Formats: sequence, C-alpha cells, structure tokens
Amino acid sequence: MHNPEDQTLDIPTPYGAHAAGGGASAFLRALRPKQWIKNCVIFAALIFSRHLTDPHYYWRSLAAFVLFCLVSSAVYLLNDIIDLENDRVHPTKRLRPLAAGEITVTAAMGAGLLLAVAALGGSILLSKPFALLVLTYLASNILYSLWLKRVVIVDVMIISSGFVIRALAGALVIGVVISPYLILCTVLLSLFLGFTKRRQELAQLEGNAVAHREILREYSVAFLDQMIAIVTAATLVAYFLYTLAPETRARVGPYLPLTIPFVLYGIFRYLYLVHQKNLGDNPTGALYADRPLMINVILWVVASVVILYLG
Repeated sequence: MHNPEDQTLDIPTPYGAHAAGGGASAFLRALRPKQWIKNCVIFAALIFSRHLTDPHYYWRSLAAFVLFCLVSSAVYLLNDIIDLENDRVHPTKRLRPLAAGEITVTAAMGAGLLLAVAALGGSILLSKPFALLVLTYLASNILYSLWLKRVVIVDVMIISSGFVIRALAGALVIGVVISPYLILCTVLLSLFLGFTKRRQELAQLEGNAVAHREILREYSVAFLDQMIAIVTAATLVAYFLYTLAPETRARVGPYLPLTIPFVLYGIFRYLYLVHQKNLGDNPTGALYADRPLMINVILWVVASVVILYLG
C-alpha cells in the first residue's frame, strides 16, 4: 500500500497552505469533537441500571466516556490519513483539516498515536477488561480502514459494532449486566444509521460516489432502501418488546412504554430528513442541524430518566 504521507508534503494551493495550518484550531477540528456524542452510548448502562445518582458509578462512566473520545479521535485521524485523496473529491470532506492541507500527515500520525496510547493506558488503569474492549474497538477500526470498508454489508456491520462495543464497555466499567434488548436495539439502530449514511452518500455524490468511496460501487439506492426498511421495522419492534417485557416491567415499573412515541417520532423524523431534506450522510450532523430531532432526543432521555428514577 502506498504511503499517504508522500502525497501531502507539497499540497497544491486549492487545498490550503501549511503555514496557516497546524494550529490548535485545526487539530481540534481534526479530532471531530462533534462526533463524540456517539460515545454517549456508554451512559446507557449507567442510566438504565438506575445508578445515575451513584457518584462512584457516574465517575467511572465519565472516565470511560473520555477514554472513548480519545480513541475515537485517534481513529478519525487514521481514517483521514488513509482516505486523504478520496476526501478531496467530496464536497464537504475536502474541508477537513488534513484534506485541506491545514495539518500534515506526519503531525496527524503523531497525534493519533499519542491519543491511542493515552486511551489504552488510561483504560488499563480503569479496568483491564474495559481496556480489552477499547483495544477491540481500535483494532476493528484499523481493519475497517485498511480492508473491511471494501467488503459490502460487512462495512456497515463494522460501523454498527462500534456502538455495541461502546454499550458493552459502559456496562463493563461499572460492573452491571446490560439487557440483551438494549444490545439488540443498539445493533439495529446503528445498522439503520449506517445504511442511511451509505444511501445518502450514493444519492448525493452520484457520479463521484465511487471516486469517494469504492464500496459504493456494490450498493444501489433501491437496495439500501430495502435494507433500511428492514432495520427500521426491526428497531421499533425490538424497543417495543424491551419496554413491554415482563422483566423490564418488574425492574423499572410499567411506565417505560410511555417513551415509545419519542422513539417513533425520532425514527420517522430521521427518515424525513433523509428522503425530503437530503440529509443522513452524516448522522451526527443531521442531529445537530435539525432542532426537532435534537429536542426529541432530549425529551426521550428526560422521560426515560424520570420514569426510571421517579416512576
């Protein structure tokens, strides 16, 4: 495999100048802090095990969240290095600091390695089993960047596995058993987001889609719409079953089904953004950009906490 660093030592003028880059602002944007919201999945076990008000559990979960922010940013830097030339033909990704020439590949490599080492070292101090999950997350993403992103369907499943690892890590770090229903919901929801992301990449980039991401050659909008329909229905059914399950009712009471309307609206609103507003290629971007969706997520969290702790 060619060395991406060799292609970025002299970046043409359209991609920016190194003299203007390399600053703290460029590095911070390269770490993609807005994407850290994905790591909030770690708090699911804390909330649904009803340990949110326990300081010991809370601080351990918060530490796990910070460590996953570090390792996920290391992964983002790795992806940007490997996808450098492809990102430069994307209408928005070409503005990322590395693709725009604001930071060098050498600097990105150094920062990524430092973040990965810090994340693994901190994880070992927090919990060795937790550190194993962090290492698994890092290894799976390296494999994804180097190989698995070119394997149809598996590419989306690897993206989905990242959310499952986060959910399991959140339970492991505080020593609780996470509900199989919550794991199932996490798997299906992340598949839903992954397939909508691929759909929108294909729809938005059209003729340039394959130049940006080679695996898009194996997909079509019609095929992805079928996959999205399947995982949408499965996600809703899984959440309904979780809220109505006898073991759930015995543990948290009978009121959790009251959160179902928020889940329904959230899924339907996201599909509306995909099909009517042409969003969805960046799930976290869609969440930040759409106020009704953001408000709905906040209301679901508030309603869940109220029902779990006060119901």
